Amino acid sequence: MVLHCSGHISSMRRLSLLLLLWCAGAHASEPLRIAAAADLRYALDDIVEAYRQAHPEANIEVLYGSSGKMTTQILHGAPFDIFFSADIAYPERLRDRGLAATEPAVYAMGRIVIWSNTLDAASLTLEDLASDDIRRIAIAQPAHAPYGLRAKEALQSAGVWEAVQGKLVFGENIAHAAQMARSGAAQVGIIALSLAKFPDLATHGYHLIDDALHKPLTQGYVVTRRGGGKPEARAFADFMANETAHDIMSRYGFVLAE
Repeated sequence: MVLHCSGHISSMRRLSLLLLLWCAGAHASEPLRIAAAADLRYALDDIVEAYRQAHPEANIEVLYGSSGKMTTQILHGAPFDIFFSADIAYPERLRDRGLAATEPAVYAMGRIVIWSNTLDAASLTLEDLASDDIRRIAIAQPAHAPYGLRAKEALQSAGVWEAVQGKLVFGENIAHAAQMARSGAAQVGIIALSLAKFPDLATHGYHLIDDALHKPLTQGYVVTRRGGGKPEARAFADFMANETAHDIMSRYGFVLAE
């Protein structure tokens, strides 16, 4: 009887150990999932690549989109571990709903520009966009994309919002708006400076919009409640504050937080 119990206990222990090893392996193979504002598409890709060089074992997936829509997705259970927003108000909303493991932190300030694939955008002003010669203007959807809202604010400050209403075409996010301008679906786009500095777009000039014409693009991030228990999430968040990441962000035109 004693021998039988001992053997049964030993089998249970072996099974428990196998389950623990399986769970550990499954957890280790689970990627770090990052939700990021579309203005980070190129800068963050470069930062992830630099992180992988320092951490070859890293398994990272990044999904880009509008900050507002990604906030809604996280509120409804989307499995993201870190959220990089184009507006810190969205990470603050997650914190207020108990879905953040860290306090929202500013990582950069964004800027908007006038960009065109066919016109000399460097010589254009916001007032020029009211001209009859310009028939389509791409901006991100102001309802859920911070860069679109700042474009709207700048056009309002310049006194041309009403005049350009019929010309506006809206991208789902700022990268989509840039693609519309790049493809010719719009003659002009008001896009993120970080996208205008990407090599494929940087062959064309741009006009930097005065940031006094709109509210600041204070960009912030947060480790989500889901990512709070993942050392990789904390490690990547820390990596964003090092010199390598800062150099990449500066190269793409972001103004770094003090």
